Amino acid sequence: MAPDLTTATKTTTSLVKQASISSCAYVTFLAGNGDYVKGVVGLAKGLRKVRSKYPLVVAILPDVPDEHRKILVSQGCIVKEIEPVYPPENQTQFAMAYYVINYSKLRIWEFVEYSKMIYLDGDIQVFDNIDHLFDLQDGYFYGVMDCFCEQTWSFSPQYKIGYCQQCPDRVQWPAEMGPKPPLYFNAGMFVFEPSLSTYDDLLQTVKVTTPTLFAEQDFLNMFFKDIYRPLPPIYNLVLAMLWRHPENIELEKVKVVHYCAAGSKPWRYTGKEENMDREDIKILVKKWWDIYNDESLDYKNTVVAAGGTEADLQPFLAALSEAGVAHYLTAPSAA
Repeated sequence: MAPDLTTATKTTTSLVKQASISSCAYVTFLAGNGDYVKGVVGLAKGLRKVRSKYPLVVAILPDVPDEHRKILVSQGCIVKEIEPVYPPENQTQFAMAYYVINYSKLRIWEFVEYSKMIYLDGDIQVFDNIDHLFDLQDGYFYGVMDCFCEQTWSFSPQYKIGYCQQCPDRVQWPAEMGPKPPLYFNAGMFVFEPSLSTYDDLLQTVKVTTPTLFAEQDFLNMFFKDIYRPLPPIYNLVLAMLWRHPENIELEKVKVVHYCAAGSKPWRYTGKEENMDREDIKILVKKWWDIYNDESLDYKNTVVAAGGTEADLQPFLAALSEAGVAHYLTAPSAA
């Protein structure tokens, strides 16, 4: 039998209802016309490979071209257009120039047709089923602790004294520096509960919060610090952990890999950047490409493999591509 999504009809209203069949979903974010669409396609195929039973929602900005929208729809993604969110104007120099656009991730708290979602960056791949994370206790924000040992953290007191929450006993937090910083998560992967009240609070708070170097990641850490609960690093392996804290990583047990180190994006990989010639990195890049290039994981082929026919895809694809573009929902105007 073909997957339920193929039964979607041609109206926007029924498409929204169709998405509500599942009370949970994965969600990622895409902006612009660059090559990150490859990462999202790889993620969609990776979730199929591990037999996740939940859909992948892609929150896209208006500047994502129609061609990329069609690609996402053809891979079975639920595409939702959102408006950008901008922080207050100031002279903050972000750690990366493109970080400012990541504030738009805040829009995903409006996706209240889902009771719980797992956010995954487009440069993440899932190598083992993590559907069980949807069963985590409600009322908390879950994510994997970040590492403070990379050069991008050189501005921070943690980096300057050599303190890292990944190995808190290696360098003790000096008493003269005040209370130890709260646990800090990497915002490339997190488990959350969409909520209109939380959504409104997020947008109101961001209007009056001075942006910092790590943009929405710093903001989310501030906002959710009282309800944050850490997950093991197997759920978001930031690649720098492989050389900064190898004692904390058993690579064969890792379920989610985050290709966030400089030079590690599989679709741009050359092996020439620092640490990129490591054998473990080469293996992880190859594993990503094996999934991306596996045509049996393309959505239309998985429908057929499930006992349906390519004809079963037509109502779904037609409904999601009216007027020649992918179906998308527009969120309220920017904050």
